[in-house]
Amino acid sequence: MPTTFDKREEEFEKRFAHDEELRFKAIARRNKMLGLWAAEKLGLSGADADAYAREMVMAAYAEGDHDVFKKIRRDFDAKGVVQSDHQIRRTMDELLEQAIQQIKLTG
Repeated sequence: MPTTFDKREEEFEKRFAHDEELRFKAIARRNKMLGLWAAEKLGLSGADADAYAREMVMAAYAEGDHDVFKKIRRDFDAKGVVQSDHQIRRTMDELLEQAIQQIKLTG
């Protein structure tokens, strides 16, 4: 027979799993938006911009936020795009907030 503690523990585990799933979705959405933002700065459009955005999503799965930033920084430097590290990180933060709000609205 489950105790109150067991029930609370189970509820906590379910909530944690749910929160992690939402965070995963929000980061994926943010990285897609970030990829489209960076693609525009790099002069990419259409299918090329979409492909670049998909690259950002996949880079995050493989390597995490720091490596997503490094990829954008490297690509901007290679193409002569003037954006400070602060501007890139600020855009990452703003787009994450946007993605979280979108996830909350759509469920």
